[in-house]
Amino acid sequence: MAFLGLFIEAFITVLAQALTLAIFVRVLLSWVPTLRLPFGLGEFVWSVTEPILGPIRRSLPFMGGFDLSPLIALLAIQVVSSILLRLLPPAW
Repeated sequence: MAFLGLFIEAFITVLAQALTLAIFVRVLLSWVPTLRLPFGLGEFVWSVTEPILGPIRRSLPFMGGFDLSPLIALLAIQVVSSILLRLLPPAW
């Protein structure tokens, strides 16, 4: 049973870190539009992050050309992962 708890904790942590990394890569790619990642990684990053960033971007008011959706998404990922990790039973 302890291994399942460790697995769940590690899964939540790794997923949060992977999403955070993908959002950072997406932001960097938006700053340097001529940068192309090999092996279709740019399209992969786009397809992973757009379901997270798109709804946030649509719900935000127009900010004069500034896209704050990555910042809000990063904060939300941290809050949600922290809440999920705290919900795990302490015996795990």
